[in-house]
Amino acid sequence: MSNPTTQPEPRLRRIRLVILTAVIAAAGAVAATALLVNISERKQEARNPFYRVVELDDTIEDPAVWGKNFPLQYDDYKRTVDQVRTKYGGSEAVPHTPTEADPRSVVAQSRLEEDPRLKTMWAGYAFAVDFREERGHAYMLDDQTLTERQHVTKQPGTCMHCHGSVYLPYKKLGEGDLIKGFEKMNQMPYMEARKLVEHPVACIDCHDPKTMALRVTRPGFIEGMRALKAGQGVQNYDVNAQATRQEMRSYVCGQCHVEYYFKGPEKRLTYPWAKGLKIDNIMAYYEENGHKDWVHAETGAPALKAQHPEFEMYNQGIHARSGVACADCHMAYKREGAMKISDHHVRSPLLNINRACQTCHKWSEEEMKNRVETLQDRHHALRNTAMDALVDLIHDLKERKLAGASDVELAEARGFQRKAQFYLDFVEAENSNGFHAPQEAARILGESINYSRLGQKALRKQPPVPQQDARKQE
Repeated sequence: MSNPTTQPEPRLRRIRLVILTAVIAAAGAVAATALLVNISERKQEARNPFYRVVELDDTIEDPAVWGKNFPLQYDDYKRTVDQVRTKYGGSEAVPHTPTEADPRSVVAQSRLEEDPRLKTMWAGYAFAVDFREERGHAYMLDDQTLTERQHVTKQPGTCMHCHGSVYLPYKKLGEGDLIKGFEKMNQMPYMEARKLVEHPVACIDCHDPKTMALRVTRPGFIEGMRALKAGQGVQNYDVNAQATRQEMRSYVCGQCHVEYYFKGPEKRLTYPWAKGLKIDNIMAYYEENGHKDWVHAETGAPALKAQHPEFEMYNQGIHARSGVACADCHMAYKREGAMKISDHHVRSPLLNINRACQTCHKWSEEEMKNRVETLQDRHHALRNTAMDALVDLIHDLKERKLAGASDVELAEARGFQRKAQFYLDFVEAENSNGFHAPQEAARILGESINYSRLGQKALRKQPPVPQQDARKQE
């Protein structure tokens, strides 16, 4: 016999199921509608990747004007004023008392104060007077203009090639001819050339104003790549016409982050790539043409000063061999609504690990950071060993010179100093602290240590130095 109190339960369950189904269906319809609306909005955003507020052309160099069409990129670009230090790179904001000669209220820390051995390495050269930690692109023009190096040597307008937005000034100087303008500015005194340049690196230096396609505008890189390719059997290489888009995402950076020298009395900026990009190729190039940047004040050696060869070192590393471009790590892609844009806040990947590294490497941020710092710890230790070895050679050479050794007697050891110093400086001036090509950086430092050893060995071939006479000479 059934219980009458339980008879309505199946009916109630059916009613509840109908109501629940209706609610779920309604919620699903609302969610689907919202999704479709969102997709429609994002598609519309994607169809218009930038705002057409102003008409851009090859005569507009002010990045603020470009920023009206590209506000997201411009906002990122302005953030290169940030001063954030990683363990071995970046810079801290050091207070500075403004003067009439130097109105800056903040500067980067002095590398010479951090490591006085650098003064010994560069004795007699302007870098022994002022050398500071690198800062962001926003400071590249002012820091070059206001460095103490300007007061101890007459720098040429050539320096402007990598420290300012020079595309338009070159075009104006050359009456429309980029190369002729480049040649004219090279021969100007720096301060005269400085009057023609208003901005640090800007949008126009890397982008075509009509299509926004990447382009190389620096004559030094255009000519350097032509020489490099000619050495590989490719004649008349045109980087803007023949490079792939992914290559261009490194080449626009390599316009400035390179080794270079001033060639001849006309001070033509030249990238020493005719024999290749490795340091051994570059050293062979300098040995062949006899170039020297200065004569070392303590030893008389014909010395070379490496600049900032990030492009050369990057090309020896695993990332370059894997097809990863500079911009992939230093200007990592990010999403803004439906738009995928490059982050124009150019900085160390260690300050942006999620986007810069974890797109490819599926480990935690802490693990990625620890791996990099382990590489750099080892690099820094080997760098210090190479620095000590070089300083020891310089001291021994100085002692022999003061004791009256002739140029002929010192020539071999001076030659080894030249090599030891350039090899060490090549990785010292390169801003990745070994990361771009760890094994190559270690090899280079090993070669530097060996050259210092060979220099000391060459000195031991000479008669012993009378210690008393050496002290009298001092």
